[in-house]
Amino acid sequence: MSPRGSHPIAALAVAAGAVASMPALYARAAAAGQVHPVESHAFTPADAALVLGAKVHEDGRPSRFLRERVKTAVRLWRHGYVTRIILSGAAPNREGLDEPAAMLRVTREMDVPDSAVVLDGDGVTTAASARGAARMGLGSVIVCSQEFHLPRALMLCRREGMNVQGAFPPIAPREHTAFGYAREVAATWKAILTR
Repeated sequence: MSPRGSHPIAALAVAAGAVASMPALYARAAAAGQVHPVESHAFTPADAALVLGAKVHEDGRPSRFLRERVKTAVRLWRHGYVTRIILSGAAPNREGLDEPAAMLRVTREMDVPDSAVVLDGDGVTTAASARGAARMGLGSVIVCSQEFHLPRALMLCRREGMNVQGAFPPIAPREHTAFGYAREVAATWKAILTR
């Protein structure tokens, strides 16, 4: 086939990619101005920081992403933006590990009193974490996760009637980070199509 003949296929591929990315781009546009690096001072006080679950190692240690999320929430708590930290994840997760328990160890290492922490072991998905926060009667949350995750997470929390902001740790140029951005395309489609 000549290069000229391959142009329609390339154009179709580009168009399909654009369509596939539309929900993620919509979520990102809706989150504009509400998502900030944790070291910024752009936050307004909220009822709680909502930390979303992530991988836990077999020995119970939180993964780097999970530890970063908890540290982000603790920073918000120390600066007085929130008075409570919600640790939401699966307990147990697919591997039989307890995500909120792993997160709790981090808050204790950072000298956060248990009285400031709430565990939600039903946060098996981002949507479930959002529903759990709403059931707690929270009117506003600052969601703590990596930057690539926040547009969808904020969309799901808004769907539950909460005012939302997002806080993220420094963005690290790692393979898992690149995978996270790519994964959000499909994950945002799922979030829009399911309830």
